[in-house]
Amino acid sequence: MDKKIRNKPIILVVDDAPVNVKVLTAALRQDYIIKVAVNGLDALASAKSEPYPDLILLDVMMPEMDGYEVLRLLKENPATSRIPVIFVTAKASAIDEEAGLNLGAIDYITKPISIPVTRARVRNHVALKLQADLLEELSLIDPLTQIPNRRQMDENLENEWKKALRSGKPLSILMIDIDYFKGYNDHYGHGAGDECLCRVAEALSNGVSRSGDMVARYGGEEFAVILPETDLQSALLIAERLRQLVLGLNLPHAASRLEMRVTVSIGCATMDSATGITKAAELLQKADSMLYQAKKMGRNQVYAG
Repeated sequence: MDKKIRNKPIILVVDDAPVNVKVLTAALRQDYIIKVAVNGLDALASAKSEPYPDLILLDVMMPEMDGYEVLRLLKENPATSRIPVIFVTAKASAIDEEAGLNLGAIDYITKPISIPVTRARVRNHVALKLQADLLEELSLIDPLTQIPNRRQMDENLENEWKKALRSGKPLSILMIDIDYFKGYNDHYGHGAGDECLCRVAEALSNGVSRSGDMVARYGGEEFAVILPETDLQSALLIAERLRQLVLGLNLPHAASRLEMRVTVSIGCATMDSATGITKAAELLQKADSMLYQAKKMGRNQVYAG
């Protein structure tokens, strides 16, 4: 479930005692979506399942797997390590609290539960979590074009590279450069240059249709497109479509040595069983080299070597 479309944060309540679950659910259900797990294994599975929790209320004393072990496993898993956990326990000694905090718990709620205190602590920690999520999201988005930035592209490329290695399916990447963009900025001004970047980013984003494809701003006037499960021939077709879409914007470019409108050059590279490319960075470097060739051969074209 997308956090942008749901209207309440999600709390995962983990407790093997039905009465405790009932009390916590009654106290929080008005303001939160409640998920419930009755043991450690269920808690670990639920934390990795959509809708993902924003906060976990975790009982310490449970049979088979106690809360300390659950928290340790949550922190070891990258998919769940950033979910804040509050221990709910009758063990209120300083030693117990220190043990939980050292494992990564953010707070303690002691039994018998005070409803007002529980609500206040949950509210404060959920607010911090949502704020951290927003900052994380903003850090992955280019503030000008509102598409993924270089950092998010690098992370996505590594993930798609690993998937391609496991599946044996090809992975392609496009490197795209706006032709003579320095001249565009010099002629029209940086405000117009920013608008040009936004228009090109929008056209590129509209030119890919699959949910797994990613268009990102690589830096300056360069963009990158990650195309999972796409062979070289298909990637070239997509690249040519993107080139035509930018050309079709008909953005005036009086400083261009090609046409009187904005154009792009595109380099394409594919990782498959025949290429000999062994690292994601090598694939990116190959696409960048192909972009250089496209520009060397006259710009406003697609090149794959």
